[in-house]
Amino acid sequence: MTRKNDSYPLQPPRERGTGRAITLAVIMHVLLGLFLYHGIHWQNSTPAGEEAELWTEVPDLSTPKPLPPPAPVAPAPPPPQTEDADIALQQQKRKQQEAQREAQLAEQQRLKAQQEADAKRQQQLAAQQAAQLAAQQKAEKLKQQQDQQQAAAEKQKQQQQQQDALKKQQQEEEQQKQAKLDAQKKADADKAAKAKAQADATAKKLDAERRARIAQMQGSMGGGEGTSGNGLAKSGTGSGSGGNATSPGYAEKVQRRVRPNIIWSGETSGLETVVAVHCSPTGTLLSAQIQRSSGNSSWDDAALRAVQRSDPMPLDTNGKAPSNFLITLRPAG
Repeated sequence: MTRKNDSYPLQPPRERGTGRAITLAVIMHVLLGLFLYHGIHWQNSTPAGEEAELWTEVPDLSTPKPLPPPAPVAPAPPPPQTEDADIALQQQKRKQQEAQREAQLAEQQRLKAQQEADAKRQQQLAAQQAAQLAAQQKAEKLKQQQDQQQAAAEKQKQQQQQQDALKKQQQEEEQQKQAKLDAQKKADADKAAKAKAQADATAKKLDAERRARIAQMQGSMGGGEGTSGNGLAKSGTGSGSGGNATSPGYAEKVQRRVRPNIIWSGETSGLETVVAVHCSPTGTLLSAQIQRSSGNSSWDDAALRAVQRSDPMPLDTNGKAPSNFLITLRPAG
């Protein structure tokens, strides 16, 4: 049995049932004394005589009958000697005391064996309970670990699903953006192609009209190669926007005429094209060509078409258009 407090000195285990045994011994001694007392008193008492009454008819006294002889009285047993009785009583008491001591010793041994068995049973029960508790704790710990692993796996699965969903969404957004970009590029390409085709058609038309006007002017001037033709070609030698024969505001007039005719949807940074223009005094466009390219042929073509669409050119303050001048064009941005 496990001691709860180690501060107390070692003591023998307290025997259970000691008070009960003492009480039983006292009762047995009292009963034995009463038994011995009554036994000795019964042996020493003198038996009393017996009396009997006879109910018979009144005898006839005229003839008396002889009386029967009296019954013999048994002699009383001689009383036992007191000394022998005391010795026997003492021996009987010793035997009873020895039997009682043996019974007490047997009871103590039985109680001790029972206490040892109880202690052993309690130790076994404590060991079983400890083993059960350890097994239960181990099972709970294992279950907790399994629950944690399952929760971690579930969390990782949810994170993976979220990442997959986010990745899929990003891919869909990229695809949508790429589709929009492709559609925009296609629309821009179609628009540019359409504008180019329209510009080419307009340029061809303007070129044909210009050629017809030139042919008409040449026919009205005699169609030869005299001083008139050379004069048309040499009527102006200015450079820039208007040359030497232009007024200070002529360049702005040309810009206002040409700018609305520019059709361009591409890049705008770093593009600058210089177009050389040759026209008649009435402003009719005789020729236009790229004098300094921007490096982007598409923008150069768009700038040249804008100049061709601006025929006829505006007149200067003197009522005539310069024969030769330069137009510098940049895309609006």
